Amino acid sequence: MTELVATTPGLFPLPDWAKEELSDLKGHQKSDLVSGDEGAAIADAYDQVRTELVETQTDAGLDRVTEGQGRWDDMLAHPLAVHDAVETRGIVRYYDNNNFYREPVVTGDLTPSGDVAAELDAAAALVDGGLQTTLPGPYTLSDLATDEHYGDEFLEAVAEFLAAEVDAFPDHETLFLLEPSLVETAPANGVDERASAALDTVAAATDAEVVVQPVYGAVEEKTYAHLMDADVDAIGFDLVADHEQNVYNAQEYGTTDSVSLGVVDGQNTLVESPETVRERFAWFDGQIAAEFDTAYLTANTELFYLPVNKATAKVEALAAATELEEVEA
Repeated sequence: MTELVATTPGLFPLPDWAKEELSDLKGHQKSDLVSGDEGAAIADAYDQVRTELVETQTDAGLDRVTEGQGRWDDMLAHPLAVHDAVETRGIVRYYDNNNFYREPVVTGDLTPSGDVAAELDAAAALVDGGLQTTLPGPYTLSDLATDEHYGDEFLEAVAEFLAAEVDAFPDHETLFLLEPSLVETAPANGVDERASAALDTVAAATDAEVVVQPVYGAVEEKTYAHLMDADVDAIGFDLVADHEQNVYNAQEYGTTDSVSLGVVDGQNTLVESPETVRERFAWFDGQIAAEFDTAYLTANTELFYLPVNKATAKVEALAAATELEEVEA
């Protein structure tokens, strides 16, 4: 019997009050925390955001609760954008949408920063078990960045950096590695194998369940075949943007013992019912000749695209879906 686990990829939308307050505090500029009174005020605002996002997930009944990543102005580029050895330069479009991030340019050694770990320490104090951590996967983070330091070994350096960050995390149940670039900027021959090895490097840094979640569709067949070589517990499938290719990959090349299924649309305000969520799982389950240990039911993308009320409603639908009776495929 497959265990159904309701969760999200994180990166929640900021509450409206926080958008206004933080915009004022930062002088209408995206910036890192600064020292002095203004820095303390910004930190306090993000503390309030974190508490609110954790409460939203807990009240909804999610099985795994993320920190929420409200502070990640630069989306998945965040772990590099706040690093001392990285310069943030021009504004870059975040994949094919109307969100933008500051280009992180790596100019020195990526030593462990502890930035994400500090956020998670604060979240762990609010979560009674079931903490889920979220990071960009190493291929995606290297793809979003520009390297002026490492050369041909940049992907491996990013993987080592992420592994060092994970090593400082508090106890957690799951680690979601978000890899939209595997879909949007497919790795070239040879790089796909290195991307798989890079995931191994990060996964080895934790005893938690490691989930690799491609975002915005399905990865190419060759990339998927190499992804299956990675030593991770679950691979994700976007059943909203491209259910057919995702099912084909799983049928043709197999799946991990556990899977993560994007069953609600993280970019559309139409809220799916719990019954629809469960039916999408049942459909996928019926296509694959295997029984999964765990199926993570999640949004198919990060949630920051949505209005707060819609993100909350989708989280509630995911949680409610795990409580329904089994649905026939």
